[in-house]
Amino acid sequence: MRLPVARGPVSDTLIAILAGPPRDLPAGTWRELSTGADACTDEDLQLSLHICYELHYRGFDGVDERWEWQPSLLSLRQAAEERFEEALRALVPVPQPPPPHEVPHALTALVDADDSPSLSKFLTSRATLEQFREFVIHRSIYHHREADPHTWAIPRLAGPAKAALVEIQSDEYGGGHLDRMHAELFRATMRKLDLDDGYGAYLDVVPAVTLATNNLMSLFGLHRRLRGAILGQLAVFEMTSSLPNRRYGNGLRRLGGDATATRFYDEHVEADAVHEQIAAHDLCGGFCAREPQQGGLVLFGAASALALDGRFAGYVLDRWLAGQSSLRGTGSEAGAPLNGRAPVGALGA
Repeated sequence: MRLPVARGPVSDTLIAILAGPPRDLPAGTWRELSTGADACTDEDLQLSLHICYELHYRGFDGVDERWEWQPSLLSLRQAAEERFEEALRALVPVPQPPPPHEVPHALTALVDADDSPSLSKFLTSRATLEQFREFVIHRSIYHHREADPHTWAIPRLAGPAKAALVEIQSDEYGGGHLDRMHAELFRATMRKLDLDDGYGAYLDVVPAVTLATNNLMSLFGLHRRLRGAILGQLAVFEMTSSLPNRRYGNGLRRLGGDATATRFYDEHVEADAVHEQIAAHDLCGGFCAREPQQGGLVLFGAASALALDGRFAGYVLDRWLAGQSSLRGTGSEAGAPLNGRAPVGALGA
């Protein structure tokens, strides 16, 4: 994946210096992080965080792999993370830990109370083909690395919670079969929609609200102190997946999608109906039975994920209902060319 285009002074400095050998960032680079903007929607901050995190995943073309642990870059990442986490804790305060046996019920209550706009209802009945393609572009930032942020938690767990997470992750990775890996199924959907299925191909056109939902997982997954939060995020991710994915599949069929195009969504209808029970009870319940003091962080991770997903859905729907693209740099009209590709007239054209 190539380095992206900068969105402000910090990402500009970061991108420029990553093109060379590892060395210290200019003194005070972190001070250029905006203090006035909402960190959850700050384009410069969220892109800078995404770049720093990507060094722990697959990295960038031509970037020396030793940058991953360069001390001044880690200091910049820490400063951006502190701003991001501070904004999250203001948005969703960390509750007191509930009794461990009540954790699954508390997660269900959070999901039931969520009144975010429904993107899946719009996609199943009203979205145009171009809008559906935009949705897939947004989701590609996560689905190209599907399950990877949660895998960071495996060595940080023990007992039933560890076994539960391994069970979920095994399904996400296709049980060891490449053609069943969820990331590969998603790439097949992208090809059917005439989209570039390359890893990170659309990083430059997704906005901060999209990057924030992904950076949330990396933040939680890469910090052992936040291990409860990544489990809570995963739990609500699974608990709110089955019905929306049924709608996504139906919406794509309405637009002419065949079985290959919809397989990714159809697979999640059944798989996540099972995963939601494992995640809420065996994973989060089992984890809190062993580490009851982490219960508040489990609920914080869950609530943060719901809040950022709700912001993402609201942003996309607002743009579409205004007749605009939800992507950056694609023009103001819905149906504008995506990342240099012309709109398609039929799936797989």
